Amino acid sequence: MQQSTGVLYVVATPIGNLGDMTDRARKVLSEVDLIAAEDTRQTLRLLTHFGISSKLVAYHDYNEAVVAPRLLAEIDAGRSVALVSDAGTPLISDPGFSLVAAARERGLSVVPVPGANAAICALSAAGLPSDRFLFVGFPPRTRSHRLAWLAELDEERGTLILYESGKRILATLVDIGEALGESRRLVLAREMTKYFETFLAGTPCELVQRLDGDAEQRLGEFVVLVAGNADAGDADRAEAERVLRILGESLPLAQAVSIAARLTGVKKNALYRLGLELNLAQGTAATDSGE
Repeated sequence: MQQSTGVLYVVATPIGNLGDMTDRARKVLSEVDLIAAEDTRQTLRLLTHFGISSKLVAYHDYNEAVVAPRLLAEIDAGRSVALVSDAGTPLISDPGFSLVAAARERGLSVVPVPGANAAICALSAAGLPSDRFLFVGFPPRTRSHRLAWLAELDEERGTLILYESGKRILATLVDIGEALGESRRLVLAREMTKYFETFLAGTPCELVQRLDGDAEQRLGEFVVLVAGNADAGDADRAEAERVLRILGESLPLAQAVSIAARLTGVKKNALYRLGLELNLAQGTAATDSGE
């Protein structure tokens, strides 16, 4: 069986400023046989701006069950397809996962064409820790579901990144304060790369007051960044220390670390260093020698 030479390109587009369109993205979009777009009207404006005339087809949450097989058939036949979202990188809170997964399962070529992404763009300029973060997309729309959803994120130590619309931003900020605590530091990134780009920092209560008193600050789309739970790391260490002390009373340090890692989820290297800090290796050696 001859292998298909078709390709599925996953192409990032600007999140606002058209100057962020990469040369490679323009080239790919101008050369592919077909562009699968979340909103063909919005994508058509982008293509027109850059003088691109490739054929468009709508591909979104409501028609993907029908359209995805057709796109896969095109790629199987050796044609090239570009997947784009309304803005930014496809699949990041946008349609496309099922198409990419199906293409991979069929052994088809999937090629990313990187570019703008709102979550990473906001994180890079927010001033919150970026060594560990968790992107969680859009919160649930109803308050009860949103509070439950936030409660599940309370112990996350990394910076939380979520998207929200201007219509629900105030309600979501109130719920963040209730579920995660009013002491959490937040950064709101609004209309990034556009003329009215704004970054606001503060506690949930402070930001609610700021937005409630300025209707213009509630316009557009938001990236909400929430500082991680600093106390969660202390709780993990306390539990790891407790388990390691108990195991270290009767087991060699290496064995105690191995079991503690399975019980607590803490990495072995960190547990081994903790064991040395607690002098567990010395204590085990003394026990083994009969002292």
